Amino acid sequence: MQFTITRATLADAETLATLGASTFRDTFSGTCTDEDMQGFLNEYFNLQQVKDELANDQDLYFLAISDGKSIGYLRMMEDYSNFPLMKQWKSLELKRLYVDKAFHGMGIAQDMMKFVEQFAQQNQFEVVWLGVWEHNLRAKKFYVKSGFKDSGYTHYFPIGTTPQTDNWLWKFLEG
Repeated sequence: MQFTITRATLADAETLATLGASTFRDTFSGTCTDEDMQGFLNEYFNLQQVKDELANDQDLYFLAISDGKSIGYLRMMEDYSNFPLMKQWKSLELKRLYVDKAFHGMGIAQDMMKFVEQFAQQNQFEVVWLGVWEHNLRAKKFYVKSGFKDSGYTHYFPIGTTPQTDNWLWKFLEG
């Protein structure tokens, strides 16, 4: 499938808020209560929150676009606040990588991951790291296939009052 990856701007805020909420709901529906899900979506995918993130030059959002339609997105940032151990390396956190479920299985996520790695290498990052829900087997398999390894560290990541744990994965980059 043909698509491009472009840096998102403030003009893309509504698209990102909608796509972010729908892909998160599709991925995690049934893992928490409906109230917890709606509260999470309201907090993290509201238009103002997304605009605030887009306004931060260090918070990097990119859209995957095919035939004028946003079919996926990723968010990355040099951010050590959630995993201070990473400060010993120049580290890029992959905060989100989601593809609309209608486009799963078409190689889009793999190409988006290649984009992340190329970006990281071009900007002299030593490692890319991310958090993945411990029970998201599909995502974990994808990240392992992409060369990520389990760091052995975890992070508490509740959705509302529903407790959940993420595994921190990392991939050290060469040269």
